[in-house]
Amino acid sequence: MSTVRVEDVTKEYDLGRTKVPALRGVSLAVEKGEFMAVAGPSGSGKSTLLNLIGCQDRPTSGRVLIGDQDVAVLGDDALSDLRARTIGFIFQTFNLIPVLSAFENVEFPLLFQREIKDSRVRAERALESVGLAGFGRHRPDELSGGQRQRVAVARALATNPALVLADEPTANLDSATGEAIVSLMLDINRRQGTTFLFSTHDPRVMSHASRVIRLEDGRIETALPAR
Repeated sequence: MSTVRVEDVTKEYDLGRTKVPALRGVSLAVEKGEFMAVAGPSGSGKSTLLNLIGCQDRPTSGRVLIGDQDVAVLGDDALSDLRARTIGFIFQTFNLIPVLSAFENVEFPLLFQREIKDSRVRAERALESVGLAGFGRHRPDELSGGQRQRVAVARALATNPALVLADEPTANLDSATGEAIVSLMLDINRRQGTTFLFSTHDPRVMSHASRVIRLEDGRIETALPAR
């Protein structure tokens, strides 16, 4: 079963009296365990697509299915629960809470899942998995850009999500650090079978992807097959 299915999805935004199309009839499937990239220039619809898959927004038409669940029929509470249990997020700007330590940032999403009794153990293991076992007490301003992105990766993995969405995760990193982050996520994908879906224009990410989907003006223009 696919982790994600997007079926003939359109998304329009209202700009005064004008409707601005962001996605125009996009269909794709993301299979379990893939390391898949969505590429394209700014304004092509990459982030919009990830926002729809991440249940941060709803399509104007068409369907988005996570597993076998059509997200359009879910209310806000059910969507929040689906996000918390199924999806991890990695952002290009890290989105860490500055007053919290690295450990507390990683543990934070676990605190919303009341049935999880081992949140501290999970957070520690997640930090260890990204090579930051000794940095749990450091706050974000005490870490390098690469270390902050590693904390963001650990936070995304702490809930054991089926799917990780990464929106331009290497955009604010230098070349060597970006390559290290991509290698880290690829290793996690191979060891744990976690599905990764990226929006990117970084050739380093695309070179490691099992498939690359290219968006232009809200439409899929090309799809490179799995390696």
